[in-house]
Amino acid sequence: MAKIAFIGLGNMGGGMCANLARAGHEVRAFDLSADAIAKVEKAGAKGASSVAEAVKDVDAVVSMLPAGKHVRGVYLGDDGVSANAPKSAVFLECSTIAVEDARSISADLKALGFDMVDAPVSGGTAAAEGGTLTFMVGGEEQAFERAKPYLEIMGSNIFHAGANGNGQVAKIANNMLLGISMIGTCEAFNLAEKLGLDAQTFFDISSKASGQNWSMTSYCPSPGPVPTSPANNDYKPGFAVAMMLKDMRLAKGAADSAGALTPLGDDALEFYTKLDEDGFGGLDFSSVMKRLKGEI
Repeated sequence: MAKIAFIGLGNMGGGMCANLARAGHEVRAFDLSADAIAKVEKAGAKGASSVAEAVKDVDAVVSMLPAGKHVRGVYLGDDGVSANAPKSAVFLECSTIAVEDARSISADLKALGFDMVDAPVSGGTAAAEGGTLTFMVGGEEQAFERAKPYLEIMGSNIFHAGANGNGQVAKIANNMLLGISMIGTCEAFNLAEKLGLDAQTFFDISSKASGQNWSMTSYCPSPGPVPTSPANNDYKPGFAVAMMLKDMRLAKGAADSAGALTPLGDDALEFYTKLDEDGFGGLDFSSVMKRLKGEI
């Protein structure tokens, strides 16, 4: 049994933390929300009143935070992780943040004698709760091997992408592709329906033809074909427009810094930006379908 600190108990972090606790580890959890702490306590975790309390004498620290500035503050702040955790602890930073932030934070922690991996996730809240997430991990081989047993409790697919920051590279490139493919899938379903082909029939055909993709077969944006998709739950997330927009902006920033051309990524970014600006950031990102139909 290991001692684990978990910091950040939002929609994703709460389920991840609960799975570590259910696996028999001693988990001390911290979040700014007392309700979030209370929820994971029901799964067997112990609440902590501060980051410092959570990380004392732990074997590992797992974090799931909103943005790079929060990650830097939590790990490198005066009363943060590095000031209070033992040098023997391994850090698993599972947030989706800018590549340059992941690389600079891990370098600063390495200079202090700590092992860290960036391990952003794919799979959404259902996978977080079910322990079936995909982790894309950046970090030195030694740090990856130390982190892997904890990742395997929270996920079913663990990929080592290379050096620190490469986990974030894989995540933002993947989610840029997802954001683009969702818009294309919505356009195809909308076109088929406008021309008199019902969604189920189009799904049955295209899911077995060359247009097949994850946005269609696992997360169909048209109500009916995939019962578990947000389209059959009033487009409640799932993965919200605002979260997709965050990832698309990270991809855009990384593409600009690398000099990579991403014209479809730029168009998708504009589309999700407009949805968010119009007040629909809380809907699932597959609500692109409702925009194309003129319903929002």
